[in-house]
Amino acid sequence: MHFTPSIFASLLKPIDRGGFKAIVARHAGDAYDKDFDSWRHLVTLVFAQLTGADSLRAIATAFNAQSNHHYHLGCGRIARSTLGDANRRRPAAVFGDVLAGLIAGMGRKPRREAGSILQLIDSTPVPLSRLFSCATSNGRIHGLKLHVVYDPGDACPKASAITPANVNDITFGRGLAIASGVTYVFDKGYCHFGWWTSIDEAGAVFVTRPKTNMRWKTMRKRALDAVQGDGFRVTADREVSLASKGDSKLAIFLRRITIKRDTGEVFDILSNDKHRSAVELAHCYKERWQIELFFRWIKQNLNIRKFIAFNENAVRLQILAAMIAFVLLALARKLNTVTLSPRRFAELVSVFIHTRRTIAAIDKPPHINPARRKPPSSSNQPEFQYA
Repeated sequence: MHFTPSIFASLLKPIDRGGFKAIVARHAGDAYDKDFDSWRHLVTLVFAQLTGADSLRAIATAFNAQSNHHYHLGCGRIARSTLGDANRRRPAAVFGDVLAGLIAGMGRKPRREAGSILQLIDSTPVPLSRLFSCATSNGRIHGLKLHVVYDPGDACPKASAITPANVNDITFGRGLAIASGVTYVFDKGYCHFGWWTSIDEAGAVFVTRPKTNMRWKTMRKRALDAVQGDGFRVTADREVSLASKGDSKLAIFLRRITIKRDTGEVFDILSNDKHRSAVELAHCYKERWQIELFFRWIKQNLNIRKFIAFNENAVRLQILAAMIAFVLLALARKLNTVTLSPRRFAELVSVFIHTRRTIAAIDKPPHINPARRKPPSSSNQPEFQYA
């Protein structure tokens, strides 16, 4: 008889079990919780993200209610106290390496030219109450920060980090490996002349917003071949240099492009790109909205607002589990050519998570309709009619 795995088992297939064991061994992930090993822990927290279970008791109850599916998931029943202990003691680096491996497996769409590859860099706050000892304040929020590099072409994060809220965004940016030919888009929170120079020297392009207190000297005005974009128009394109009386230096090619939105807002963007038109660069900056939509999606559809424990390790594990769940959903949609919207697909996964059907047919009715009466197998066989 042909065996059909559950939706949840199919979602977990991209996680290489051999590679996972190597990760666990590298970080001694099972040193303290051998009965509740790292794999069971990962499956449990990803299950919680996909189903919306938001407490230790809710997770244990929902997961144990479907114990007949545990064998094929490589799991067993869980206890609330055991899950709480594992959240406190298991190294978060185990989940971090799993996330990095899944991101690397996303691949890239074929025939994408290097100049068309966008990488959006930004961070989002993760507010926490005063009960969380790991929370810090940056003057605006009290909690942590989730930093992400997002590829809008693959609709998936490419790198991430969790830091205290008072860590500057540029600290994360300066630690990234810059790839030649890629266009990096970020806001004014990533203003650092040394980092901009390193991006330029690596053969990459950046598009950003200048701070309001920066002073620029116009070296040359560039002709505008086209001025109208989608929802905006370009009013000026100039080659500039930094005009400063101090020791600040920025010895790279820079363009300052002035944009006027249809709403009337006027702002400038900076770029070291020498070849693309001003309208193309303005469209690159407009793409930065995609990472904002990503942050909104994970906060609305996954659980990184209500935490199941107050210690820092548990908070980090829960955020990483949410990111892993997002990448698994993205991989499932890509590998099974699912045309449903990400939100609709996530809703169906939550409903049918233990149903034995293919992901490609997750929105299709079952092959056998119980409401339809089957014809008799033989014309000679009597058929009973019940009133």
